Amino acid sequence: MLPERDVDEGGREKGVESIQDLSSVEATALEDIDTKRLERNLLRKLDTRILPVFVLLVLCSFLDRTNVGNAKVYNMNKELGLSDLQFQQGLAAFYPLYIAAEIPSNLVLKKVTPRIWIALMTFLWGLICLCLGLVHNFHQFIALRTLLGLAEGGLFPGMVLYLSTIYTRSELALRIGVLYTSTSLSSGFGGLLARAMGAIGNRGGLTAWRWIFVIEGLFTVVCAVFTYIMLPNALDTASFLTEKERDLGIARQAGVKHGTRSKEGSEKFSLSEVGRAFKYPLTWLTACAYFALLSAIYSIGVFLPTIIVRLGYTANDAQLMTVPPYGVAAIMTLVVAFVSDRLKVRGIMMLCTMPVAIIGYAVIANVGDDKPTVKYGMTIMMATGIYSSVPPVLAWLSNNSAGHYKRATAAALQLAIANCGGILSVFLYPDSDGPVFYRGHTVILGLLIAGWFFILTTVLVCSKINRDKAQGKYDKYIGYGDDREPSFRLVL
Repeated sequence: MLPERDVDEGGREKGVESIQDLSSVEATALEDIDTKRLERNLLRKLDTRILPVFVLLVLCSFLDRTNVGNAKVYNMNKELGLSDLQFQQGLAAFYPLYIAAEIPSNLVLKKVTPRIWIALMTFLWGLICLCLGLVHNFHQFIALRTLLGLAEGGLFPGMVLYLSTIYTRSELALRIGVLYTSTSLSSGFGGLLARAMGAIGNRGGLTAWRWIFVIEGLFTVVCAVFTYIMLPNALDTASFLTEKERDLGIARQAGVKHGTRSKEGSEKFSLSEVGRAFKYPLTWLTACAYFALLSAIYSIGVFLPTIIVRLGYTANDAQLMTVPPYGVAAIMTLVVAFVSDRLKVRGIMMLCTMPVAIIGYAVIANVGDDKPTVKYGMTIMMATGIYSSVPPVLAWLSNNSAGHYKRATAAALQLAIANCGGILSVFLYPDSDGPVFYRGHTVILGLLIAGWFFILTTVLVCSKINRDKAQGKYDKYIGYGDDREPSFRLVL
């Protein structure tokens, strides 16, 4: 005899609906798994196609702007007849047009297309760098340094803006971290390359310092061609993605999670959006903090070889000794960027990393010449604290700005203000202050302490705006599709 079926009052077999529901749940779970697998493939392809290109460009950029410090060690000043003041003027000449170019460059990036614009900038500054190896006097030197700044000005703000259109908010810091890791490695690589040029010596009618500019300039020109070939203009034109991957990438950027990006694809240029970036308090607060960081970075990048020489190392050994501080900084930059993305916090991370650099500067400014090992150890702390703080501050402003032209302007304005630190830094470490450099270290120390308080203020401002949105004070902006939307919560 067959067992009786367990039926309900309507005569339906019990458990059928639960089985159907289970099938529905399983189907949804499988769909989620497929989406996650597709997203992993998408990120893998984006990371392996775009990031290597940008890493090369950042490497070239920092090599080509800071190689004068390496060239100086190999008697560039003596051969060109440059005084200490003229050398500093040549360094400072890089920054005015570099700063002036950043906002216009970001505003035209979308119109000209990233592929063409970024590759063109790279080609031009590579050519200028090569020509620096052929100069014969101060006037040629300062003219080419000025043009180099103009050509490089739009690179980093353009890359940050471009990445913000490719990756989500919670993925941005790690990718910027990868780029900034290449800046720290570029300084170390520059030391190794300069050491190799020192081994080449005077050949082909060129002295060692000239070969530094010529070889690095040629390498940059090759990278420009590579950029034009490899870089996609946008997700919807990325031929290396499948149709499903392109659709997913566009959906991720279309505001599915944050409700703010849906209008950016069709957004037209508006001066009011440029004005919003200038009025945004977060732009100025993060820019001031970044100004302190870049003042320190440029000081280390240009003068570390000279500092090490003054501590008793030979010129060749000084180039090699610049590598370890940047190597440690590169590792910690990636670690901090990864944790920042995972925890979805920016300013809070910086409140922890900046004190590392502050301690380093406080110690090195007050240690005598009889303790070179301690001083060298402090340079590792300085580089680590500074470099690891940069990805969070760059991702932070981009995360909290929506509307393409507002974000483009804000990112460029942040970098324009911060890069003024490059002008300051070249005058902070004259040879006459060595080997202690108390004045320069003290100024940077003060800037970093002030920068820490700017970051703390920014965290408090973001918290206040989020509370106001939760209380309905931003409801009048519903439907604007930008960072004023009540659903758009600021990252702390």
